[in-house]
Amino acid sequence: MASFGTRLAEAIDTKNSLLCVGLDPDMQRIPAHLRDHPDAVYRFCHDIVAATHDLAASFKPNIAFFEALGAGGVEVLARVMALSPSTLWILDAKRGDIGNTAAAYASAAFDYLNADAITLNPYLGGDSLEPFLTHPDRGSFLLCRTSNPGSTEVQELVLADGRPLYLAVAQLAQQQWNGNDNVGLVVGATQPAALATVRAHCPDLPILLPGVGAQGGDLQTAVTAGIDRNGRGLLVNVSRSVLYAASDRTFAHAARTEALRMRDAINAARP
Repeated sequence: MASFGTRLAEAIDTKNSLLCVGLDPDMQRIPAHLRDHPDAVYRFCHDIVAATHDLAASFKPNIAFFEALGAGGVEVLARVMALSPSTLWILDAKRGDIGNTAAAYASAAFDYLNADAITLNPYLGGDSLEPFLTHPDRGSFLLCRTSNPGSTEVQELVLADGRPLYLAVAQLAQQQWNGNDNVGLVVGATQPAALATVRAHCPDLPILLPGVGAQGGDLQTAVTAGIDRNGRGLLVNVSRSVLYAASDRTFAHAARTEALRMRDAINAARP
């Protein structure tokens, strides 16, 4: 059984892509002609995936947008995540709990939804991560230095040894939690100095990079700071600029055009 780290490297090489397309289907923003469709979110995501799957190394559906649909939302998500088996699927759920609760979250992600990876909140410590990390072929991307403005309130706190808290999390991931080659970090493109620091201390961990595009992160700076020595180890997440590239019946074609532009721009920024 190949580790998640190996599977990610193979996906990047096969697709020649570091692009991760985020699937955040907001009912207020999907094209008007789909909003009255009885299966509107699935139809929208289906067409986005069909238009971009050959350009993306991964898709990242955010579970919140599916849970907001009510009782059937997770079933819609399961159907969406079955659409492109050749692409890695990262469930953006930011889970974090202990004991049987963490085990149940892991089972939901990996057994029911068949996610290839999940985002996790590591602030409960290693025992909260263990139920996820025991799956060597499935990845766990730990929140480290996120792209939202309020992240400084906690993640930049300075510890007694002088390290910022986010760096302590990164070093725990590198030194203690990655025994199965299946741990990655979430670091925002809006924090290029922190991104470079994390990469310097964690040369082998994959980084999931939000914050390019609508949030204002500079692509060239972020790729230069975050890519590993093999020209991989980085997934650049792009959501809104792809999903909502057009608001009419041309939305899937427009999404493909934007995804192609972003994939090529990311590749041009690789060393």
